[in-house]
Amino acid sequence: MSRKDKRNKNYPYLQTSAIAGDTMRNLFILCLFFIFSGCTDNVAVEEEIPTHDSIVGDGVRIDTVKPVLPVTATVDTKNVSAAAVVDYAKTLLGIPYQYGSADPVIGFDCSGFITYVFNHFGISVPRSSVDFTNVGEEVARENASPGDLILFTGTDSLIRVVGHMGIVVQNTDTLKFIHSTSGKIYGVTITPLSDYYKGRFVKTIRVFK
Repeated sequence: MSRKDKRNKNYPYLQTSAIAGDTMRNLFILCLFFIFSGCTDNVAVEEEIPTHDSIVGDGVRIDTVKPVLPVTATVDTKNVSAAAVVDYAKTLLGIPYQYGSADPVIGFDCSGFITYVFNHFGISVPRSSVDFTNVGEEVARENASPGDLILFTGTDSLIRVVGHMGIVVQNTDTLKFIHSTSGKIYGVTITPLSDYYKGRFVKTIRVFK
């Protein structure tokens, strides 16, 4: 009988502890796998909930998204005015935030809000914020107009991938945008472009002619 076998025979609790240790180690490794593979939320959900964009900021995984439009596309706005879209978006103020949802009865995540607003006018848009990256015409932030879309990273601004978005409602002295946030307000709200959001800013895009 080997020294190891004798030890296990005389002290069975050592064998049990070793098994428990292996189990805990495997669970720890599994947890790390889920964290770094983006299986949290957003990740991305967005805003003050920590996010990562392999699950885009709006509750949909990048690798499972099937965009309504190609990732590079012009949105057919069907002669709908930007002002009409902004006005309708404002009627949804106060609807709560809900991860992965585009249903006002339940709530909206950021791109779910955009989808619902545009779909109200029969306008097809991507369901995921990251899929807006190459949509429309990029415009300088200072030239953004009401109805333009404003794109941000997820909460980790070092990951320069789109993970949150909103609709510009004003750009006079201060740019303001309407969006569904998982932050303190936790719902649809109008927010000024603060230093925090400037740090996460990716670009503004124009989809209305």
